[in-house]
Amino acid sequence: MIQVNLDVMMAKRKISLGELAKRMDISLANLSILKNNKCKAIRFGTLSSLCEILECEVGDILVYVKGDEPDGTESDLD
Repeated sequence: MIQVNLDVMMAKRKISLGELAKRMDISLANLSILKNNKCKAIRFGTLSSLCEILECEVGDILVYVKGDEPDGTESDLD
């Protein structure tokens, strides 16, 4: 499964979810879905914006972890 480490990068950069959502011009709800590893897709544009704002690489945010898919509601992320 792909694990989202957005919360780790946000903590390293000392940026809140609200501030990141505002800078990305994305809804807080959609960003929260991504942060909580509940999404099943992400657009390259969204990923690119995250990397630019957080000054990181894609591999800092998304990591492959061998194992089962996470439980819970999954949602597409614009």
